[in-house]
Amino acid sequence: MPTFAGNKLRVAQIAPLWTPIPPSTYGGIELLLALLCDGLTARGHDVTLFASGDCRTSAKLRAIIPINLSDLMARGEALMHEYYMNAAMAAAISAQDEFDIVHCHLPPAWLPFAAAMCTPCTFTLHTSPHTDDEWALKNFPRASAVAISRAQVAAASARLGREFPVVYNGVEFPRYGASFAPGKYLAFLGRMSREKNPLDAIRIAKAADMPIVLAGRPQNAAEEQYFRDEVQPHIDGERIKWIGLVNHEQKVALLRDAAALIFPIQWDEPFGLVMIEAMACGAPVLAVRRGSVAEVVDEGITGFTAATPADLAPLVAKTCALDRRKVRDHAAARFSHTKMVDDYLAHYRSLIAH
Repeated sequence: MPTFAGNKLRVAQIAPLWTPIPPSTYGGIELLLALLCDGLTARGHDVTLFASGDCRTSAKLRAIIPINLSDLMARGEALMHEYYMNAAMAAAISAQDEFDIVHCHLPPAWLPFAAAMCTPCTFTLHTSPHTDDEWALKNFPRASAVAISRAQVAAASARLGREFPVVYNGVEFPRYGASFAPGKYLAFLGRMSREKNPLDAIRIAKAADMPIVLAGRPQNAAEEQYFRDEVQPHIDGERIKWIGLVNHEQKVALLRDAAALIFPIQWDEPFGLVMIEAMACGAPVLAVRRGSVAEVVDEGITGFTAATPADLAPLVAKTCALDRRKVRDHAAARFSHTKMVDDYLAHYRSLIAH
């Protein structure tokens, strides 16, 4: 059983194993895990990360596999992710007496294993719960679950008659160099997919008579066809530019010099980390009001929202006119990585106390 003593906690973090921590390009969960592990250890907590051996962390690293699953699968050395996630969960269960709290970032399919643990265990729901997730949440309520937005779990809460605590994602604001001068173009950053909707971002830029720079790439065959057929014909290298996949430094440069981020999503995004990354750079956000958008964008302070992509174009000018310093300062108060760590610590202590 856990032996919680004083203010310092012994915390296990279970990573999804897909990409290294921290990620070099894509990897929102891995980025948040890097910030959470480093933030907890900086405060003196004893943190153990169950992950792949190619991770870099200030926590104690227990390697489940030598390198991340994406690379293993690309080499043909792994075929199915379930084996390796099972191994990560089994390792944490075997070592549970070493911890006061176990924090799992695997999908809810692994909730039944967590419910059998004596040590308190919590899952962060990083995606919107589907039918099978709701079954697990209903049948194994002893395993705690925390959401990343109210919108993410609104439907599940209504169906299950259960409220979920919310801890918003955060970013390390000092790593995002802000510019408070007027931006030069509109920006789009995300997958080249119908759900992320770069095509309407281009249409909005054309309607506003502003240049746009798009970053990101297709991630599967369907997205490649969508990009090739519907997005690429608009790219001219001058008014409409596509720069492909970007690393952290390139992303900051893109957002720092943007007049605004266009976020015309066509699905219910559980959070949308790129919105607060833009705000950290001083860029306001113009977004379709779906998923968590209304929780992340504070109307008239950090951006504007509308019901449809077509309704966004008339809002471009006043979005670009927002005070960029206020955009950053307001977002930092709500979505800094230190606040995220504070909120998770409060959640851990609540579970341990009960």
